Amino acid sequence: MAQLYIAYAVIYGFVLIAGICIGSFLNVLIYRIPEKLNFAKGRSFCPACGHELKAIDLVPVVSFLFLRGKCRYCGNKISFRYPLIELLGGALALCSVCRFGLTWQAAVVFACSCILLVIAFIDIDTMEIPNGLVLALLLLALVSLIWFRNITWLSALIGMAEISLPMVLMNLIIKDSFGGGDIKLCAACGLMLGWQQMLAAALIALITGGIYGAYLLIAKKKGKKDHFAFGPFLSLGIIIALFAGTILIDSYLSIFNLA
Repeated sequence: MAQLYIAYAVIYGFVLIAGICIGSFLNVLIYRIPEKLNFAKGRSFCPACGHELKAIDLVPVVSFLFLRGKCRYCGNKISFRYPLIELLGGALALCSVCRFGLTWQAAVVFACSCILLVIAFIDIDTMEIPNGLVLALLLLALVSLIWFRNITWLSALIGMAEISLPMVLMNLIIKDSFGGGDIKLCAACGLMLGWQQMLAAALIALITGGIYGAYLLIAKKKGKKDHFAFGPFLSLGIIIALFAGTILIDSYLSIFNLA
């Protein structure tokens, strides 16, 4: 029994470390995609001084702690967001394996979660959602539909339209109610989640986004006509739905004895 626990600890430890390393790459995507820099080539560098970083400067989380959150070469502060995203990558990897086991479905869910994480932070920085990332989610949605067959095509097509189409109609009534990236994100992920789980994701996004919007108004950081990035809240809702959408829906239905 002890050997079994050790084996599990080794496996989960490897998954965690791999996820943290992938999280480090997500930081590269978040910085380079909006800047239209090649994220597949070129050495990492300090955004402040431009100095090329050495391998010792790039150990996920550890380098940040060792350098006390400062660049070795210019002394400028390194954003805490870098190790945060690395740790989130590790957490998402662990959650994927714990929820779906060491399967291809876990890999697809993890890949989707990583893309959503990148989308969230790029939207925070730029108020835009890159089309290439939405296209990647759409391709993963098709892979999930064809390979895993967790939902029917009808449910997927309804999920694709049920949130994105009302967003389009809302934009016709109130100009710029939602960004085009938000609409495309809902369409791509609705295809993957199906109509029930997409509804759950949208509800989570509306609740969390509404709370944040209310905070901005109360704190007078935004006016009634000002916009804020909604992509992070959509990403949060979709990630929760990917891991626990079915559980949330069943729990809700059981309250009314409908499950």
